[in-house]
Order: sequence, then structure tokens, then C-alpha cells
Amino acid sequence: MADNISVSVLGTGIMGAAMARNLARAGLDVRVWNRTKSKAEPLAADGITVADSPAEAVAGASVVLTMVYDGSAALDAMRQAAPGLGAGTVWVQSTTVGVDAVAELAAFADQQGLRMVDAPVLGTKQPAENGQLIILAAGPVELRDAVAPVLDAVGRRTLWVGDDAAAGAGTRLKLVANSWVLAANSGTAEALALANGLGVDFQHFLDVIEGGALDLPYLRTKAAAVLSGNLEASFAVTTAEKDARLIVEAGERAGVRLDVAAAGAERLRRAAALGHGDEDMAASYFASFS
Repeated sequence: MADNISVSVLGTGIMGAAMARNLARAGLDVRVWNRTKSKAEPLAADGITVADSPAEAVAGASVVLTMVYDGSAALDAMRQAAPGLGAGTVWVQSTTVGVDAVAELAAFADQQGLRMVDAPVLGTKQPAENGQLIILAAGPVELRDAVAPVLDAVGRRTLWVGDDAAAGAGTRLKLVANSWVLAANSGTAEALALANGLGVDFQHFLDVIEGGALDLPYLRTKAAAVLSGNLEASFAVTTAEKDARLIVEAGERAGVRLDVAAAGAERLRRAAALGHGDEDMAASYFASFS
């Protein structure tokens, strides 16, 4: 089946580029487009065709995968792709978007005669590069076998959580999961900042919690990034802030107040204002200091 699948990837940032490479390694015919073409051009070395426009990238593709910044960017890319889209093309929408945006994207899919799968992913740079993402998918049951070669190439597991992409069950789960990721990141940054301010050796804190229920590998990884100064983004501050605000908005619409997520969004905004926007979200640490 993989030999007959042509996949177009729209968006080749940290996640999209890694996913495109894994699709090509799986033997699929892959074409890509990115708003800044120079960021996509290195993929040509992997046998991937780099297109000049979304319409060129999707022409003849059986599956289109979007991995861009947000819902507006996904809709804009697909509108540009419209002249090249064929009726019945499967659209795997993997951008992290808000609940309202899913419905808007699904409406566009209906207008274009596309078959959409709401499929955000859980994981950052390294899992993406290793094909170890977890895909949180919702879409028609009859599409699952058709998209399996694509999802299997980029992830280690696909969790199907609904059969109606427009309802956004995958996106809703992604927002819940990211609320925990962002809370853990903020907690790590603040504990590290407080240790700094009080003159406490952070290793002593790690020794205190070692082996207990609060000893998270994630805590150690993010703290090590700050302490070493190696803040190459696996999940950038600006993207994390965007996701935090989507989470707060989703909570408000559901009548749920999310104080930690709101505070986390503000921390990330301050970190970006201090010049750390393109660094890993662990750089929210710097928001604790003026």
C-alpha cells in the first residue's frame, strides 16, 4: 500500500521536517511546502520534492498532512493548496489548533470534498525525528486503514478517540495533554528560579525527590537544559505560549477556569519579550527575573 501513497506535507518546521523524512524513509512518495522555502530545501537530500507552492505540493497527492503554526496558518495553506486538491483527498490535520478552529477546518474540508482526520501529535523534536510520536486521531472508521501507512511512519502509536473529525476529539485530548506538559514546564522553571534566588543548590532538590513519585524525567531534562545553557528548541517558547492560550480559551468556553495555564502563558510571553522566543520553552525560567 505504501508504494501507492503520495503524501504532501505542508509545513516543515521542527516537527514537519522530521515527519517528512520519516515518511520518505518508509518508502512513500513525499512532497513538501514551507512558507519560507529555504527551510524546506534541505529535505531534497532525503529524496523529498520541495514545491514552490501549496497547490504544487498537493497536486496528485493521496494524503495531505498539515503541520504549521496554528489554525489560521493551516486554513491559509489549504486555501492556497485548493487548486491542486483532488476530490476525496485525505487531509491529516496535525497542527495544534483550538477547538473552534477544528470546526472551521472541517467545514473547509467539506466544501472541497476532502476527507479529514483530526490528528494532532504528542511529542517534540526528538520523538518526531525518531518516528516515536503519539498520534491522537479522530476521523471516519473507513479511513483508518488508508492512513495507517502515513501515521505508522511518523508515530509509534495511534490512539483513535473519535470518528468525526469536525468534533475535534483528537484536538481536545491534545489540549488536555499539553496543559499537563506546560504545567510541568512552568513548575520546573519556577523551582529552579527559586533555588537560584535563595542560594539553594538545585542538585540538592533533585536529591530530595530522587526515586519518589515527584521525580520526573521531564523535570530533570528541562532543568538540565537551563543549567547547561543548551536551549535549542524542541518546543519553542512562542509556540508553547500559543498552545497555552488555546488551552485557556478552550477552558473558558467550557466554563472551566485554568489559573495555572493562564499564568504559564504569561510567563512564556515575558520570556519571549526578553528575547527567548525561539528557544526551548524551558527558557520560561528567565521570566522569573527582571
